[in-house]
Amino acid sequence: MSASTTSKKYNIWIWILSIVIPVAVAVLFTIRIPNVERLGFLPPIYATINGLTAILLIISVIQIKKGNRRAHELLMKTCIVLSVLFLLMYVAYHMTSDSTSYGGEGFIKYIYFFILISHILLSITVIPFVLITYVRAITSNFEAHKKIARITFPIWLYVAVTGVIVYIMISPYY
Repeated sequence: MSASTTSKKYNIWIWILSIVIPVAVAVLFTIRIPNVERLGFLPPIYATINGLTAILLIISVIQIKKGNRRAHELLMKTCIVLSVLFLLMYVAYHMTSDSTSYGGEGFIKYIYFFILISHILLSITVIPFVLITYVRAITSNFEAHKKIARITFPIWLYVAVTGVIVYIMISPYY
């Protein structure tokens, strides 16, 4: 298979996943599983996963700057797995629990909603960036990988960190 054919195959999957994942999450948010115990123990777990992802993203960048490609690769694959685990837990929680309303008032409420909305929008936006960055690495297109990684990294880091912040801000209202 030529590099062009391989690239096109990956691009199709990137587009499909970048559309299907957010749509599936939105649809699953409308579904409540009846007669299932609320999975209220999940939010601190998936917030911790977000925090761990943020830390590993930073360590991964440090490793590649040191020239340790193998550690970088392993850390990035771990970050992808953690992000998938986060998403599965997040959806499972919301399929068994009603959404929690933020109870803060005044200026802090606007800060919370700004962080929450930017987190949600960027968590959707980061999907194709992560996939493209990953594909460029596994196809050994390292120059293109580095270019897009400079965009992907801060977005993914922001999503991971703000996931923790959103959890901390809403946790008193669970």
